[in-house]
Amino acid sequence: MTTRRTLFFALAGLPVALAGRRAGASSLPDGFRGALDATDFGVRPGRRADQSKAFRALLAEAAERRLPVLLPPGDYRLSRITLPDGLTLAGTPGATRLIASGAGPVLIAENLARLTLTGLTLTGLTIAAEDLSGDPGSGLVDLAGIARLTIDNCAISGRTRGHGLNLRRCGGRIRDNDIAGPQGVGIFATDSTGLSITGNTVADCGNGGILVHRSQTGPDGTLVSGNRVARIASLAGGTGQTGNGINIFRAGDVVVSGNHVSDCALSAIRANAANNVLISANQCLRSGETAIYSEFGFEGAIVTGNVVDTAANGIAIVNFDAGGRLATVGQNIIRDITGIGPYVSDGAGFGYGISAEADTVITGNVIEKVARWALMIGWGPYLRNVSVTGNIVRVAPLGCGVTVADGAGTALIADNLFESVGDAVLGYRWTEKASAELVDGAAKTFPHLTLSGNRRV
Repeated sequence: MTTRRTLFFALAGLPVALAGRRAGASSLPDGFRGALDATDFGVRPGRRADQSKAFRALLAEAAERRLPVLLPPGDYRLSRITLPDGLTLAGTPGATRLIASGAGPVLIAENLARLTLTGLTLTGLTIAAEDLSGDPGSGLVDLAGIARLTIDNCAISGRTRGHGLNLRRCGGRIRDNDIAGPQGVGIFATDSTGLSITGNTVADCGNGGILVHRSQTGPDGTLVSGNRVARIASLAGGTGQTGNGINIFRAGDVVVSGNHVSDCALSAIRANAANNVLISANQCLRSGETAIYSEFGFEGAIVTGNVVDTAANGIAIVNFDAGGRLATVGQNIIRDITGIGPYVSDGAGFGYGISAEADTVITGNVIEKVARWALMIGWGPYLRNVSVTGNIVRVAPLGCGVTVADGAGTALIADNLFESVGDAVLGYRWTEKASAELVDGAAKTFPHLTLSGNRRV
């Protein structure tokens, strides 16, 4: 039976119920309550005209009120949009597309404390093949000096001249993005400040996949982990400057781990003048040159637990003449080393499984099916303190070549197993054979060598 009291309470609860229904019907995800409505500023998906002016007004209001911006699905044609500090710009993954209406970047920002981009797809202007040469310059997203940067669940597509993400002096997280097509570099990070590059897919780039560089040699600390990098070309040419899946240059204390890198014109992973680099648990497949490189003026490299399958060379720890030293190479699998490189080499050439020159331990690796030498220890006089122990080598013309040139330093070659090799261990002066087969007891002829416990089957 309805009374005045029950009717009063029913009416009093009605606004609360309606408010709850309206809140429940909102399509805004958590963290975007109160986000600005882009259409209030004349920014509407699907328009053919450039919307940059209206978009800038939208961002100015967002910065003033410190509100996020959530873009509905659809296409937005924009050019050189400067992003304000503290902005969160979000879209629907795969459905919110920012399309370049002119050459150069779509999004730019400089010297911000915080910036978040999420769920956006950016598409640059497609360029013809004859226009691909020259300096790619900036990125489709071009950012500098962002202390806390987050770019996640975004996509960059299109055969554009520049880089995908061009980041300078940035810290934060670049994660779970898909980048395909830029004719420069997929992700180019320079002078980073505590950056993590994780879980991204980078493919079909013209000159590089993921690059971590510094203007001057020094600590960097970037983490490059769990990425998938594929089909990286070398449009600009050279002998290692381009065409690498992951390239570390002058950046110290960098971790490169758990990445899947395939079909790169040169190296899967290349560290140049990079101190204290850790390269571990990566898959490196079908590399056009040396699969994993630690080269030139570096001190400290750990290369462990990687799989190298099909490359011109396997793993190289070299350039003692330029100060390259101090490394461990262990528990890697290296197979199908073709000896076919992308250019004419003026040095040792191609066809080597593992090469090392100074203050390096090579242990516990398995090397199978190599075009020339499974192990190359030293180069001319450039040899010092290299230990080669407990490796398995099978199917190679030469198991281990070690330099006996004048001025060469010490090497220990012990307890290695050689199967189906033409010779197990030979001494070389540069590329000239300088000894009979050495398995044990080379001290009388070559006092700088210690050989023991090696077995050929």
